[in-house]
Amino acid sequence: MKRSIWAWARVLGGVTILAVLLWRLGTGAFLDGLRLIDATTLGAALAIGVATTVFSAWRWCLVARGLGLRLPLRAAIADYYKALFINAALPGGILGDVDRAVQHGREEGDVGKSVRAVVLERTAGQVVLVTAGLAVLLTVPSPVLTQLRAHLPAAGITVAALAVAALASILAVGKLRSGASRWAQGTRTALAEVRSGLLSRRSWPGIMLASTVVLAGHLATFVVAAHAAGSHAPVLKLAPLMLLALLAMTLPVNIGGWGPREAVTAWAFGAAGLSAAQGLTIAVIYGLFAFVAALPGIVVIGLRALATARARRAATPAVAVVPAAPASVPAAPAPVALRIVPARPATTAPIAVRQLVGTGA
Repeated sequence: MKRSIWAWARVLGGVTILAVLLWRLGTGAFLDGLRLIDATTLGAALAIGVATTVFSAWRWCLVARGLGLRLPLRAAIADYYKALFINAALPGGILGDVDRAVQHGREEGDVGKSVRAVVLERTAGQVVLVTAGLAVLLTVPSPVLTQLRAHLPAAGITVAALAVAALASILAVGKLRSGASRWAQGTRTALAEVRSGLLSRRSWPGIMLASTVVLAGHLATFVVAAHAAGSHAPVLKLAPLMLLALLAMTLPVNIGGWGPREAVTAWAFGAAGLSAAQGLTIAVIYGLFAFVAALPGIVVIGLRALATARARRAATPAVAVVPAAPASVPAAPAPVALRIVPARPATTAPIAVRQLVGTGA
């Protein structure tokens, strides 16, 4: 019950955000996003999407192999495309990841470990995004940096509270590791999988490289969207705004990725001295680019559906139909020859006189 309420709350949150944007900025920004896209920008977005998907799938392979799961790169790319399309087409933005985790777990015979591999893979990407985002937002002039300077005491208190919370979490994890409860066992298992899946020497360099390339691909897609919308602002000025939009996409209140991204982009462009309507248009174009980049997932779904149907037909035993023999009329019985033999006259056996006397007859 709680899960269904939370799912509906996420969808309603995204709908509410989009409704407020339509009310404040009108439909012009959304329609401009559709009108300004051409074949060249679509091709560029699709090419960038191929690169980001391949490196994301490679990151997933590294994490899964670190946990002892088999995952070929070719299968990982197909599953990732399918997940991207489901995430873009359905509310929530995580149903595709759930699907690829469960499907891979069934193939490997360990759904729990496969789910944790996907969680670690997505977490690695989010860590790189948050790290890069904070580094840029705190150093490059942007509306965020302006607001932080204007509210420096509140920002300091927030940072101190986060630091205390992080320290308390570390201490709590340390205590749980030494216990014998189920929570302690789960904590030890999680830490061991983090070390083997993310922090091992065989995994972390490739994971870091893949996450960096994926983040660069998302930023490049935003730059293409900005140029398509007619923005001529330098990349250094756009970088903090785009990173802020990417951070907003991690919020679990969206409809296929739509909602917080558009709201934050509109606010950031308006606060940076640019047009809020243009920021919304850029976010809309970026969302359409992301959807186009995920369209190969339809091909994966279709091909797998056909393969499943063929496998079912091949597994069904063929039933041979033997035509019925034509009905035949039974043959008439052959005539029976009767032979009449004349009867012999009955003869009476002679009875001796002695026998008749002897019996008293």
